[in-house]
Amino acid sequence: VDVFQAWCGPCKPVVNLFQKIRNEVGSSVLHFAVAEVDSIDALEEYRGQCEPVFLFYTGGELVAVVRGADAPLLQKTILEQL
Repeated sequence: VDVFQAWCGPCKPVVNLFQKIRNEVGSSVLHFAVAEVDSIDALEEYRGQCEPVFLFYTGGELVAVVRGADAPLLQKTILEQL
């Protein structure tokens, strides 16, 4: 989940990375979503941050967090979690 605030918007450059990985591993295994923290109370702890935050869930549980648009770290985290 790409967690963002309305004033900075979702991290669009990372979408291409997720699409590339999703094509490589299969669309049924990896799902990508964006969530605006200003409208979701459960994400309140991420408000007021200017860097993108990526939350990784497996089976409904948070398993990893990556702060910043670090493409190599995001790719590594995705592949480790898969």
